[in-house]
Amino acid sequence: MPEVSAGGVRFHIQRLPGSPGHPVVVFLHGLVLDNLSSFYYTLAGPVSRAGAEVVMYDLRGHGRSERPSTGYGTATAVTDLAAVLAAAGVDRPVHLVGNSYGGVIALRAALDRPDLVAGLALIEAHCTGDWIDRMTDTLTVSALGLEHDRVAEQLRGLGARKEARMAATADALLNRTSLIEDVAATPAFGPAELGAVRCPVLAVYGERSELADAGRDLDRHIRDCTVHILPGLAHTVLREATDLVTGHLLGWLARVAWPERVAP
Repeated sequence: MPEVSAGGVRFHIQRLPGSPGHPVVVFLHGLVLDNLSSFYYTLAGPVSRAGAEVVMYDLRGHGRSERPSTGYGTATAVTDLAAVLAAAGVDRPVHLVGNSYGGVIALRAALDRPDLVAGLALIEAHCTGDWIDRMTDTLTVSALGLEHDRVAEQLRGLGARKEARMAATADALLNRTSLIEDVAATPAFGPAELGAVRCPVLAVYGERSELADAGRDLDRHIRDCTVHILPGLAHTVLREATDLVTGHLLGWLARVAWPERVAP
């Protein structure tokens, strides 16, 4: 299993080759049950075939990466990102693609480490409004249910081994680490911070998503922002509209990352 050690934490990492002189695109997944595979089987292949070098890794505590008891806030995630890129030998600014909470990390990276970030593609990213309270409530309810109902145990008893492993991973993250507390302490992005973003931004949201207003906020406050609101879709646009999201991402990369190319 490909791994790098960064900041004292072991991270599972996967890379796909690109063409010389083309950009590096780094994918950041969402929380708890998500991992790099959500990109490996959707966007990563087409982006690599278009010429970009692709880097994916499981965030701390997720997938096959190590699970420390603390460090699940966005500031630490940005430190992890910088350390993973350094350990992987990536020595130039990258384009970050973040889904859901991965988009929050990507946006924080653009503000805290603009030297690392050439562009942002945010897919259903929790950025503005009361998302912190809503996400914290959802995670807390899930944590209580997993612990009280012993979901992993019940699934193992039913012979559902894969589902039992997923439940056990979620239980470990939500009930044995500081993840919920760290998310609760993460501030939303206000107009001043959004206005400070200097790199080009792509934002993709579902029309029926409770986060769609975040896309409109990004469009309102970020200088170079391209927003696509996908009709009839909710938070799961990456899975349910993979072709549409891929097309928007490749078209945007063609414009901002290698403008000499014709957009697909």
